[in-house]
Amino acid sequence: MNEFEVLVLYYSRSGHVAEMARQICRGVETVDGATALLRTVPPVSPVCEATAPPVPEEGPPYATLDDLRRCAALALGSPTRFGNMAAPLKAFLDGTGELWLSGALTGKPAGVFTASSSLHGGQESTLLSMMLPLLHHGMLVAGLPYGEPGLLETRGGGTPYGPSHFSGPDNDRPLDDQEGALCRALGRRLAELASRLT
Repeated sequence: MNEFEVLVLYYSRSGHVAEMARQICRGVETVDGATALLRTVPPVSPVCEATAPPVPEEGPPYATLDDLRRCAALALGSPTRFGNMAAPLKAFLDGTGELWLSGALTGKPAGVFTASSSLHGGQESTLLSMMLPLLHHGMLVAGLPYGEPGLLETRGGGTPYGPSHFSGPDNDRPLDDQEGALCRALGRRLAELASRLT
């Protein structure tokens, strides 16, 4: 059996996208041979001279280009920012030009996930915005099929484009059962696809 890594890469401010990432990791690790690699990105400072420490004070390490190069599949997550991915994640992706030039990500499966404080809040357009750079990298973008019961039962987040979470106006609503199940389903799906392709 081949052993391989699925990179779960995210940016989170209030912790909801981070919890989704952990649930995706749980789904990844239900597949034989698959290991989830949890990574984040540093915040973007409005002050040009400011830099983030090389290692975050808490949480998972910052992602590197080698993490992307080495992974067999990628789950990419961001909070919704005006219907788009957050600037820190976009800034990291903007720095992946050398991987694009070499085709390092071509043919690898990828999926996306998001959270917002309003029920709709641009979740689907955010998921689509995260797909664009993945398509430019030649990745095989996978959503969630309607065979996942949570897509039809959810009263919170969840889309065929990828898992989503409605965190509430005060950002205090935890992931519900369906939202968590859809996160785990994406992790499992990406790992299964990677297993077939490696």
